[in-house]
Amino acid sequence: MPITISGGVRDGDFQILLDRQSALDIGAFAVDGVDISPGIAVPSDGDKRIDHALQGFFFTCGPDHIRHPEPVDGDGDVRMFPLHGSLCGTPVGRTEMPAAGEWPGCFAETEVRLASGGVARVSRRWTVSADTAEVMLSDRITNTGDAPFAPMLMYHINIGGWLLGDGTHITGAMFGGEPRPWRFGEGESAHFCVPAAPAAEDGWAQVALGPFDALSDRSLIVRFSTARLPFLQMWRCQRGSADVISIEPVSHRIAKRTELAAAGEMPMLQPGEAIDYALAFQIR
Repeated sequence: MPITISGGVRDGDFQILLDRQSALDIGAFAVDGVDISPGIAVPSDGDKRIDHALQGFFFTCGPDHIRHPEPVDGDGDVRMFPLHGSLCGTPVGRTEMPAAGEWPGCFAETEVRLASGGVARVSRRWTVSADTAEVMLSDRITNTGDAPFAPMLMYHINIGGWLLGDGTHITGAMFGGEPRPWRFGEGESAHFCVPAAPAAEDGWAQVALGPFDALSDRSLIVRFSTARLPFLQMWRCQRGSADVISIEPVSHRIAKRTELAAAGEMPMLQPGEAIDYALAFQIR
């Protein structure tokens, strides 16, 4: 059964369904009864884990790989890092709900087998601010295996494109203060990745998508810590029955693993070491 957490926005409320079968990602995000996740209006990559995850509002790539499959380091083509990494589709091992009267949210731990043969623990905490109705995520990745690995992480925040209108734009300091149309790029599908850290304030970057016609002209605001997520990637697809746009805070620029390693951008997480990631979102 999914876990539900609730909160309020100005002149409304929201519900979030957390997916126990996929590392406590978010299956649905309903605002005033409108689920803004794309549902089945997503393209298939041929991986059932990803097909399921993309239908939800939020899913996590990593912790050992992001983006498309590549060979495991030093193993030729014998083993491959899977599409979007090893975490997606991994059931939660332990959950902990707050006591009555405490913060709304949920804590979970998930053990994930890495493509390289290692093991990592994802310690995840979702909370909702009582003052701002902002939903906050804190993730800690701990190397619980016997060998080092290079952590990579990307968060996909997926929105149904039919909810957006001609006046919907993407705004953020990483764009130099200039709004971008939500139908960026050319053709039926497009993506981009830009540095977010240089324009961050107090170590946090912010991007907004809105206004939403379906949400009384409110917008989705996403903030993320650039200490471990120094880039913002965005992707959209309006092809056939697919209609989705995704906001994707990410740990690495778009490049092959070998290129990133050669540039010193793939530091290793040693056994017993941990690394933290954080983001938040709200409707306002």
